Amino acid sequence: MTQTHRHSISWFAVIGALAAGVHYVVAVSLELSHLLTAIHANTVGFLFAFPVSYFGHRKLSFSGQTSTHLHAFPRFFAVAVTGFLANQFLVLNAIYFTNIPFWLVLGVVMVIVAVSTYFLSRYWAFKGKQS
Repeated sequence: MTQTHRHSISWFAVIGALAAGVHYVVAVSLELSHLLTAIHANTVGFLFAFPVSYFGHRKLSFSGQTSTHLHAFPRFFAVAVTGFLANQFLVLNAIYFTNIPFWLVLGVVMVIVAVSTYFLSRYWAFKGKQS
């Protein structure tokens, strides 16, 4: 594993944890306070976390990539929305079919989805255009 790849993974973990923390705290707080249902709280959490994720990964995790903002943003948005849809699908099914509380389901699902998000971000969203 190259030094650049280790650097990318390290920053991805830090930024990912920060964005996940924002998502988790917002979503669980809204759901526990009964302001929103789990599905809506999860959506609001994602919307709060997205800017943290994009700008953090752009500036730190994948700073060595050559993609422009106009190239990377739509791709990263597609990755993030795909990850969120997988998250939402898994969370809703777990809540519907089990008695596991939302706060635990969300935490586990966020870890599962983060791994695929890393690979899609590194090798597609922030990868520069091939000449």
